[in-house]
Amino acid sequence: MSSTVWERRAPSAAAIDAALAPSEPRVFWLDDVDRPERPALRGDREADLVIVGGGYTGLWSAVRAKRRDPERRVILLEAARIGWAASGRNGGFVEASLTHGEENGRRRWPEEYEQLERLGLENLAGFERDLDELGVDADFARAGSLDLAVEEHQLAWLDEAAEDPRLQRLDAAATRALVDSPIALGGLRHPGAEVALVHPGKLALGLAAAAERLGVEVLENSRVRRVENDGAGVRVRTAEGSVRAERALLATNVFPALLARARLMTVPVYDYVLMTEPLDAAQRAAIGWAGREGLADLANQFHYSQITPEGRILFGGYDAVYHPGGRVRARYEERPASHRRLASHLLTLLPQLEGVRITHRWAGAIDTSTRFCAFFGRARGGRVSYAAGFTGLGVGASRFAAEVMLDLADGSSTERTELRMVRERPLPFPPEPAASLGIQATRWSLDRADHAGGRRNLLLRGLDAVGLGFDS
Repeated sequence: MSSTVWERRAPSAAAIDAALAPSEPRVFWLDDVDRPERPALRGDREADLVIVGGGYTGLWSAVRAKRRDPERRVILLEAARIGWAASGRNGGFVEASLTHGEENGRRRWPEEYEQLERLGLENLAGFERDLDELGVDADFARAGSLDLAVEEHQLAWLDEAAEDPRLQRLDAAATRALVDSPIALGGLRHPGAEVALVHPGKLALGLAAAAERLGVEVLENSRVRRVENDGAGVRVRTAEGSVRAERALLATNVFPALLARARLMTVPVYDYVLMTEPLDAAQRAAIGWAGREGLADLANQFHYSQITPEGRILFGGYDAVYHPGGRVRARYEERPASHRRLASHLLTLLPQLEGVRITHRWAGAIDTSTRFCAFFGRARGGRVSYAAGFTGLGVGASRFAAEVMLDLADGSSTERTELRMVRERPLPFPPEPAASLGIQATRWSLDRADHAGGRRNLLLRGLDAVGLGFDS
């Protein structure tokens, strides 16, 4: 097996130690915002619509529900704090794609892909428009993104992708003129029309505040234990109270589904992230990156990165860790081997930054589905609608999911609800221990492919053939 560039050009152990030494196990995006405490649910309440989950999907559902019908009584229940989970821990990429990229979308829904692409672009435009109209300052920037080829075999992948006339194929010199990485062999530039960047914490807290201004009651530390039928409506119960409503929307993301039918539809895969201190003027000059494009490389085990307006570098990805049993646990967030590997890879990508201090390290669980993008459904005779399974691309798609759930809750037949992508559900994951065995075998195979010029083994080719092929 050949080595990868991350191994061939690894920095010294001393440089990695120095970079990580100041870091704390904290989420930068949440440290960087004011987080007002909100009350918990106490006693029994009534509403027209109750939303379970205070991440992006739940928050967009609350905002869009009130914008559709200002008189609708809406209560949102969050188990912990607004935006504390995936919505406050992600890389801040807002992509127009609803299907986790063109290849995945065309393979699964070829007859409606063009429609899905249009709806995705419209959703991103609506995302930006809503933030402007609601007065949400989330550092939204249509910066676009740049895919980097860092191995020779990846250049052919760039050439194939560049057949799309909207994308710009760059040679090594043009790529390094944008971001001066010595390992960049070429690049593919995605326009701002398709990819924007945000501050995840500001987005979550800003949407919550906007929802409250619209009249939504947002309650924290109100973990829903179960959903019950209650006459023509539903009742959701916490340990301290309940809300009875005509309709409920479930936006619980990676956490165990409140509906038995959805419990095998996602698994939690942990993703690890670093954030540096703000770069000084000399460091900024050394790396370029004046356009703030989001970065990703083309390996199966890929990295993603952005540079914030104040000059901090976020760097995450590569390891995608599933813990046997499929549980979400705080102790999984501290994984020294993954954070050390990321620090090493950051200094390989941008060796000019040797000496930079990493201030924050964290992790978050991704709600991974077998089709790698969100799925939707209804239950309890149409009283309950749900969405989950974004597989790491939910920042933008969560707004679309909110619209779909509201369509379903209202009993509306819309362009969205008629999509096969919306009407179909993904294959479930097998129960344990089969899930662990399959996921670990796939991760091993992806790593092997990255060490073998991108060549996929029999397992990966078989998964590709049945529509289950994926990267990290």
